[in-house]
Amino acid sequence: MGSFSLMHWMIVLLIVLLLFGAGKLPHVMGDFAKGIKAFKAGMKDDDAAVSPPPPQVPPPSTATTAAEHVTSDRG
Repeated sequence: MGSFSLMHWMIVLLIVLLLFGAGKLPHVMGDFAKGIKAFKAGMKDDDAAVSPPPPQVPPPSTATTAAEHVTSDRG
């Protein structure tokens, strides 16, 4: 129940060669590589499509001006 031995991998390779044939195997692997490249390009496009959040703007200060301070003392 552990990992496959060398004999197991040779049997798997033989079955793959029988199913696809030696001539079709490079074509199948080329298509597989194109699929992986397309997937990576799609992931990169998704990352570029997400825009960064807008910059944080600090709230206006609540400091009172001198004129407001004088009028509030009179009241």
